[in-house]
Amino acid sequence: MSFDTASPIAITLGDPAGIGPEIIAKAFRDAGVDLRGCFVAGDAGILRRAAQAIAGAGAPALPVALIEAASDAGDLPPGCIPVLQVVAPPDGAVAQGEISAAAGRIAGDCVVWAARAALRGEIAAIVTAPLHKEALAAAGFPYPGHTELLQAEAAAHLGRPLAEVPVRMMLANDELRTVLVSIHMSLRDAIEAVSLDGVLQTLRIAHRALGAVLGRAPRIGVAGLNPHAGEGGLFGSEERDIIAPAIAAARAEGIDADGPHAPDTVFMRARAKADGRGEFDVVIAMYHDQGLIPVKYLGVEKGVNVTLGLPLVRTSPDHGTAFDIAGSGRADASSLVEAVRMARSLVRGALVS
Repeated sequence: MSFDTASPIAITLGDPAGIGPEIIAKAFRDAGVDLRGCFVAGDAGILRRAAQAIAGAGAPALPVALIEAASDAGDLPPGCIPVLQVVAPPDGAVAQGEISAAAGRIAGDCVVWAARAALRGEIAAIVTAPLHKEALAAAGFPYPGHTELLQAEAAAHLGRPLAEVPVRMMLANDELRTVLVSIHMSLRDAIEAVSLDGVLQTLRIAHRALGAVLGRAPRIGVAGLNPHAGEGGLFGSEERDIIAPAIAAARAEGIDADGPHAPDTVFMRARAKADGRGEFDVVIAMYHDQGLIPVKYLGVEKGVNVTLGLPLVRTSPDHGTAFDIAGSGRADASSLVEAVRMARSLVRGALVS
């Protein structure tokens, strides 16, 4: 996959019943300089409604400009929202705050279009606004979320089995990064998914991806699965039998991995201090909530979700569709803007790696 910092970045619409269109409109209005060269892969009518929602009744809304191709995104003057119409306009207004197959279809189709454009090298990166997993399923997409959908598109493009395109989720903000061994599954299944191969694969993916961004080997802290990292086998044997051997294998490959550490302290040790550095550059978490809770506690408005292991750059805000405030104009666009900044950083890293 070739990357080009001059190529445009696609921001997918997200679920039109949620806050995705609003935070996109807000980001273009309030942080336009950060979004130069970006465009929305979505529907112009939905963006016009969102732009009006954030402007308020009777106030002029930020104009929406239809573009003919992704490459036109950089040619528009500031002060408008460039939209490439990649889906059929909905038959009627999508009801906000409600789960529907129609909304899920629009959201999913925008992601599929953007993934294929990125895989063809037509765009530099994808920034995905939030979609609703239940709406996505109602629309017939057989994936629990963005990550799995993008993995399937990448595998199909490469002509490989899904298992040969392993991906991982990284959550990051200014203070902490964490990469997950397992993603969207029940806690019971996630515990069963902690395997030597899975932990080692996660360490390899994190080492390669973050090394490209940092320009050096990242310092990787590894969380245990059990309280006190098993306390020598008293509270569980996964650390002794699975996680520690995976770390040893990674270190034999030149990966700077350390642990397993007690899950209740390793994230604090990795958190950036006043000098900008923590003890670790990233923490490997054994399951979804173990890694996401500390990052989100530090501030959802600055959090960014990054999919590692794909042959394309994809980031997203670290929050969901927020159906309860959709259409009110109150949604915060900060995480979306951070996701765009992170995407640009990852594109630059891919160019020099």
